[in-house]
Amino acid sequence: MIAEVLLVLAGHSSSLFPNDHKVHPAFAPLLHPGEEQCLESLGQIALRYRKVKHACAALARPSSRYVSALCATLNRILKEGYEVLIVDTEAKVLQRDSSLVASGSFVPLSSLRAIFAEWDAPLASLETLVEELQTQEHWPPGPLVDLLLTRSQTGIHRVSSIYSRLSEAVQRVWIAQLQALLIHGSLSPNDPLTDKNYVLLEGSVPSCVSAQSRDSITYVGRAIGTVKAAKWEKQFPQDLAREHIKLLNSVLPQDQYAFDRVIVDIRTAVSEWLWLNVLTHKDVEDAVESLANYFLLRNGEFALSLIREIERLKLSRLTARTVPSTMIREQDLHLALLRASLGTTAQQDPSLAHLHFRMPAGPIRPLLPSLAGAAAKDLSSSLSQAPEPTSFDDLLLGTPLVLTYTVTWPLDLFLHASDLQSYAVLFSYLSALRKTHTRVHACWTALSNAQRARRRWTGLGEGGTAEDLEARKQLLRCGWGVVREMNWFLDTLLGYVMTDVMDVEFRRMKALLLGRSPESIGRQMTGTGGHAESAGTAQMGASRSGSMVHPSHSQSAASNLGASSSSAAPPLDFTTLRNIHTTYLERLLTGSLLANPALTHIIRLILEVCERFAAQVERWGGDVLPALLFEGSLAAAGAQKVGEAVAERYAIVGEIDETLQTLLDAFYEQLSLSTTLQPFSAASAGDATKSALLHNTSVAAANTTGFHTFMRGKRGKRGAEGDEEVRRHAERLLLRLDFNGEFSNPRKKRRPGRRAAAESEDILKQGGLA
Repeated sequence: MIAEVLLVLAGHSSSLFPNDHKVHPAFAPLLHPGEEQCLESLGQIALRYRKVKHACAALARPSSRYVSALCATLNRILKEGYEVLIVDTEAKVLQRDSSLVASGSFVPLSSLRAIFAEWDAPLASLETLVEELQTQEHWPPGPLVDLLLTRSQTGIHRVSSIYSRLSEAVQRVWIAQLQALLIHGSLSPNDPLTDKNYVLLEGSVPSCVSAQSRDSITYVGRAIGTVKAAKWEKQFPQDLAREHIKLLNSVLPQDQYAFDRVIVDIRTAVSEWLWLNVLTHKDVEDAVESLANYFLLRNGEFALSLIREIERLKLSRLTARTVPSTMIREQDLHLALLRASLGTTAQQDPSLAHLHFRMPAGPIRPLLPSLAGAAAKDLSSSLSQAPEPTSFDDLLLGTPLVLTYTVTWPLDLFLHASDLQSYAVLFSYLSALRKTHTRVHACWTALSNAQRARRRWTGLGEGGTAEDLEARKQLLRCGWGVVREMNWFLDTLLGYVMTDVMDVEFRRMKALLLGRSPESIGRQMTGTGGHAESAGTAQMGASRSGSMVHPSHSQSAASNLGASSSSAAPPLDFTTLRNIHTTYLERLLTGSLLANPALTHIIRLILEVCERFAAQVERWGGDVLPALLFEGSLAAAGAQKVGEAVAERYAIVGEIDETLQTLLDAFYEQLSLSTTLQPFSAASAGDATKSALLHNTSVAAANTTGFHTFMRGKRGKRGAEGDEEVRRHAERLLLRLDFNGEFSNPRKKRRPGRRAAAESEDILKQGGLA
């Protein structure tokens, strides 16, 4: 009977268990209840073993290489553990081992049950595993590895070790596929990791692989595959490929940090080789200039034309009669881009085809600007509390609008998604400033034309009776004061951003790409460095002519980088290039105030107030004063007050004036706090994404937060000078704002009633101390 039980445990059928693990009814009366229970337990272990073996044989035939590797490893585990245990147990019985055979002639069933009890839990778990595997016809490597890693997280050591071995076997097969992709750029016809466009397939990567590593895998695979398919004369070096194979063989995806480090090292090495052999200096320069022209609005005529086209598009949709033509879609915005380029330098620019507008909220019907203003209490509470995440992408169209740039190979080796996101944030901010600036200019023009037309009939006054004349004069002066301060502030802020930040940082980055010292930027800005700049341009031209890589003309690293004989600067490697561009974006975000959430919140409120005032003047017909013959323009006969229309408009303009003054004071105060309470910090940043989305992150204690340059750690004099230049950005803006003592000296209120109240108020109350 013991021999029969061992055969059953080995996977053979027996009359002891005709159907499942239950003992045959004919044998049950002959057994003690304890013996029957032991036999049924052993029968259940044998039944689970048979199910696992049969399932492995069935899954290994038509299934993928990953499931086949799993089944082969599982069979090896069972052979090395379970089947060896059966043979050892049978040997002990035949040798009459005293630890198993009692009195040299009797083998208790309880002893056999105790020996095989260690396989009870593993076989039960493996049975559920193969049943789950049989539910799907195809198992991608990602979900399969995730399943095995999840099952390995158990407190039973034997079960955990079995699943760990199974997951490692599947991961080794996945690593072999990954090596084919990253080293040779080849795709397997069966179970490929990517499609023909080198986009990772769904389920092809385990969830333990980070998003950064996924992006790097796509990047390296596409780069190596494209170079191999193009049959460049200079292919990826074999010694470097062997080094990458060793790195990949030393890690598994489940060890996330080590795997990420290896993938980053491989990406860096591949990037360096591509920069020396594929990606040229001219490609980088053209891409940076195109992004600066369109995202940073350095092409001013195109930027203004685009804003006018979008305003014209909104107006045409508002006046349309049919419902379908009242919607604004992405194709309408693309057409506006093309129309805006007509008659400008962008008309013949091929990089314009890479620009596209994206509407995350979908097509919309345009709406008129809102004339409702925030209450004074709401405004004060909004300024006193920590600001919410601020964005400017809805100010140009009225709905979130994102400008995207299509990056093709090999430029995507240099420009990452985080960089393009930073450019989109800067475009939203700058276009909102420029659009509001043009609206205020149009408001100024309308007010000037209206006053010129009115003075033809009223002479030097504003018309009406003596009481009406004084009230109309106060309203007109208050309106002119509001639009003058709006225009002054936007002129100052936009001039600072475009001149002191965008232009200076762009010239600095170009100097670094040329291998020249950024110290020459100041001389170029003042006009004394023209010869140096022309010489640098000539050097760049020489580098352009010698940096084009063709399959039949492989260039050396020195000629590709365009290093001139007159410059002693070392060749620009890819890592340095990426750091230069990332630092460039970080300095732009910092200098343009987007790195300070409190300031961006106030700027957003100021732009909304300017838009509201311009829309109000437009609704009034382009003038703050009502016409003399309009109803309510003059006081009624015998009344001791001015006209109702004048009083109503005076209240609206006065409220806008007070709101604007409050916001300007808060802006200057916050800008001063950012440079005095906490000095500039040159701490290291993680990457450009952290700066690009800084204004959308947590802003706790933002009212006392200073600027952070987010510069990577540098050594030497040049790095310190760069940090010093960034620290001067806010000081330049403070000098521009307070050039005439506008904020540092006490100002008088423009409205006489408010001025008299302020003069009669106690000085302690004015200072908020009483």
